[in-house]
Amino acid sequence: MPFRPALPEPAAPGTVHVLDDDADLAASVARMLARHGFVARAFDDPAALLADYPHAAAHAVVTDVMMGDWHGFGFAERLRTLDRHVAILFMTAWPSAAHAVDAVRRHGGIDYLDKPIDEDRLCASLREGIAWSGAARAAAARLGDLSPRERQVFDLMVQGHGNKAMATLLGLSTKTIEDHRAAVFHKTQTQSVAQLIALSR
Repeated sequence: MPFRPALPEPAAPGTVHVLDDDADLAASVARMLARHGFVARAFDDPAALLADYPHAAAHAVVTDVMMGDWHGFGFAERLRTLDRHVAILFMTAWPSAAHAVDAVRRHGGIDYLDKPIDEDRLCASLREGIAWSGAARAAAARLGDLSPRERQVFDLMVQGHGNKAMATLLGLSTKTIEDHRAAVFHKTQTQSVAQLIALSR
């Protein structure tokens, strides 16, 4: 079951796990990131990282694509079941355009980097990913404060339903719908349906 990791605000630059089955390379990349101010930890075993993750979450994970019996994309799917809002960056010594497209479109990767790693690009991508992770976690927390009924109203609002239509669909009075709408705006710290739609994404 997905959990809410107890992470600090992604103070610049943030917490990063580096995964590569070459332990020396993973450690080298982690040291390089530490020099740039990231809190970085190296792993050489995907299963160990996944087992440890609930106790030591990260804002971002940099993972190799080819790791013996493991594939980086399969690892990413497993990681997403633990944490929907972690930023994932892929790195590989065997780049291909097809893998790059898969990394971004199908597996939610922030970037796809060729080895040897371009240090400036990696750091820039990580800062972008960590900013996305922080915003996604904040949005999820705001939606998590809604009651079940308020969440129903929220979902109908972002679908474009008006008060009367929502009242009919939910079997409530228009006044009750108005109260729930007000609560939705207050709890999500938004002021318009457009902002609610952006939050839902």
